[in-house]
Amino acid sequence: MCDDELIPPSADMTEEQWLRADPALAEGPVGERVREMRAPRRRTVLGGVMAGAAALAALPGGTQAPAAAATAPTGKFPLPTGPGRSGEYTVLLTGDAGTGEEAQHAVAAAAREICRVQGVGLAVGLGDNLYENGPESADDSEFRTKFEEPNSGVDVPWLMVLGNHDCSGLIPGSGGDPSRGDREVSYAKGSPRWYMPSRYYNVTLPAAGQGDPLVEFFAIDTNPVSSYVAQLDPYYRWNGPYMREQRRWLDSALKASRARWKIVLGHHPYLNNGKHGSAGSYDGFVIGHYTSGIHLKELYEEVVCGRADLILSGHDHTLQILEPTTRTGGTRQIVCGAASKAGDGKAHFGHPATWQNFSDHGFMVLKVSERAMTVDAYTVDIATRRARLAHSVRTAAGREVLSRG
Repeated sequence: MCDDELIPPSADMTEEQWLRADPALAEGPVGERVREMRAPRRRTVLGGVMAGAAALAALPGGTQAPAAAATAPTGKFPLPTGPGRSGEYTVLLTGDAGTGEEAQHAVAAAAREICRVQGVGLAVGLGDNLYENGPESADDSEFRTKFEEPNSGVDVPWLMVLGNHDCSGLIPGSGGDPSRGDREVSYAKGSPRWYMPSRYYNVTLPAAGQGDPLVEFFAIDTNPVSSYVAQLDPYYRWNGPYMREQRRWLDSALKASRARWKIVLGHHPYLNNGKHGSAGSYDGFVIGHYTSGIHLKELYEEVVCGRADLILSGHDHTLQILEPTTRTGGTRQIVCGAASKAGDGKAHFGHPATWQNFSDHGFMVLKVSERAMTVDAYTVDIATRRARLAHSVRTAAGREVLSRG
């Protein structure tokens, strides 16, 4: 499946304004989805362990989750308690995966084999977890068909973040209903894989010996400051309580972190050479508070850049390992959003890149040790379900030491 994101005709419209301005949305499959959102249907509920999730209340948006300990509730796959025999953590990176279609299953099958061989102990899902509208409830059957079934065999915790499709309003992918993401937080309580204790949270992984953590992940919710439409709920507006709380939390958490490596997970990228562009000018929009992503750009530049080693994002259905630059304060942006949809085959912008691919499906594997971080990028042949190592880059002490294709 190719990238088919819906783009509004103007910045910061409400969803009703968008629908009036673009009557074509009322036609064909998109129109059917819009009508479904106006009159939500209840999908088949999950059985077994997932059935009980319906009664679980969502965590309040904006509640700070404590740094996760290396333990998990009964029935959950446990977080790693230390590096592997090689002295490193091995982490699967995927994004924009949740279509339930053949491409997702093929990428997942290829990743499963790499995970088996390399001993992956943790995975990351960079948003757009359930296309096209996100979940209709905490026990939506699409959690099973678009996450659990494709990822069967990758039996590790998955650090999940919210994407714009997970927070759809009337229009698929609009990001117009952030509260919809609370259903994914609730679902995490009953899933052995899905890890999302709150809408934003941090997780630390210990070093081999006692002392400071080896790596800390900071999962953030980028949707209220990069939605395609204006937010109508005052709580989720760009300058509302939720984003003020999240910014304070992220600033404090990064300041307090003593981890050797710091990694921020956010669906929307800071920098991006794919067609959606970078924060502050997403999809060619440079005005307004939402569609352009200007306030996400501010968040990245004022809180993240120069503090985190990596920003890991999806949203653009491409694979990119960008160069750390003076602009980023030495922070490297990685885009990994090709787990079920592919890009249009060409670069649209010219940010310095170590390696990038705009046409293939794929995933990445992150390896973290005391001395270095390595990112291996894999492309996947959908027909054969086989992965090919396309590029590897190794970074130590904030500098690139090896890059090979």
